Amino acid sequence: MRSTSNTIRTRRTGKAAATILAGALALSLTACGGDDDKSGGNESTGPKASGDALALPKLDGTTLEVAAVWTGPEQANFKKVLAEFEKRTGAKVTFVPAQDPIINFLGSKIAGGQPPDVVMLPQPGAIKQAVDKKWAKPLGPEALKELQKNYSQGWQDIGKVGAEQYGVYYKAANKSLIWYNTKVFENAGASEPKTWDELLKTAQTVYDSGVTPFSIPGADGWPLTDWFENVYLSQAGPEKYDQLAKHEIKWTDPSVKEALTTLAQIWGKKDYVAGGADGALQTQFPNSVTQTFSGGDQPKAAMVYEGDFVQVNIAQTDAKVGTDAKVFPFPKVGDTAPVVSGGDAAVILKDSKGAQALATFLASPDAAEIQAKLGGYLSPNKNVDLAAYPNDVQRKIAEALVAAGDDFRFDMSDQAPQAFGGTPGKGEWKDLQDFLKNPTDVAGIQAKLESDAAAAYGN
Repeated sequence: MRSTSNTIRTRRTGKAAATILAGALALSLTACGGDDDKSGGNESTGPKASGDALALPKLDGTTLEVAAVWTGPEQANFKKVLAEFEKRTGAKVTFVPAQDPIINFLGSKIAGGQPPDVVMLPQPGAIKQAVDKKWAKPLGPEALKELQKNYSQGWQDIGKVGAEQYGVYYKAANKSLIWYNTKVFENAGASEPKTWDELLKTAQTVYDSGVTPFSIPGADGWPLTDWFENVYLSQAGPEKYDQLAKHEIKWTDPSVKEALTTLAQIWGKKDYVAGGADGALQTQFPNSVTQTFSGGDQPKAAMVYEGDFVQVNIAQTDAKVGTDAKVFPFPKVGDTAPVVSGGDAAVILKDSKGAQALATFLASPDAAEIQAKLGGYLSPNKNVDLAAYPNDVQRKIAEALVAAGDDFRFDMSDQAPQAFGGTPGKGEWKDLQDFLKNPTDVAGIQAKLESDAAAAYGN
């Protein structure tokens, strides 16, 4: 069986993690109503004043390329981090836009003799593939020192293959959040749900007020996998989640049927989804957010599910996070609310003094605090000053993530081989798009998911 199990340390206290994180979020997120800062409103990009600023080598004359799939404001904000690295070292850094699946993109670059020096990989499975193909280079002593000082053991272990450290998780995500248009909720008399049944009641209340409840970005397969993972983790529990992530149980398992059937309670009600299934399948992630927070109290949808990074897209509207746009934890389907995390790791492909220095910088609070100030960003770095985040909502999300330490579950599809969990138009992404189109065919989608998983995992 091809698996990424050696890159993911067993989370023996995952259930406690859900309690810690969800509890912290429930107590704090929705209390944040008075902050007028929009994500991206603070343009200061310099590091905080500190007597022990990170020491970096002089790299005058050095040129580096960094590849990532980030676009729009996310890419623009990361370029400001790279600009600070240039300022401190004298190196010249070029951002290279990548495409999904990123392993295929890297393969073509390497075949052409032009690999980037550093790549931001969004899946642990992709890190393992890069190592298996002998593309990735281990972190050097300075980067390791910075990583070990600033990250919990769990976040370090996700970047390992075997006993060797390859990845620095520069960017994280809390992917167990539902954002909502406060004007719509107020007009409808809707309240924030804590359970799945309450979510369905809230959706009906919103629908009765004349607004479609949910915006779902079906054109992008990855948000659909996130919907499934939150339902599955809460309903089936962390042990089954880990087993399914490693394909130790099949996608035809009754627990998968139960989760898909639960999802169909929303996906299968066309009036609950903006544009119905056909409209959702043409809606990309950024538009799913902006259409929820545009149009005053008559937007195309009242709620949109996704991670903390939604704030970047909210900032493209007139809505303000904490007042016009609020958030609640993904409601619990089973015994506990789910806590699913994701992230992007810096991995070195061309070993050099400059590449190692950049990895060291990205492992430091100095780099993370630059992007934190710009909004729509979350760092697993435990030494990042929470004051760097631009609003109370983001500060509380970051605080809860760091407080959880090693206790979290990483995005399931990101742990899978990329052919199954990370390729547009293939594998789990495509299968769940098909399920969104026809949520009555639970058994058929289970069979397709199992067939695609078996092929990708090699069993």
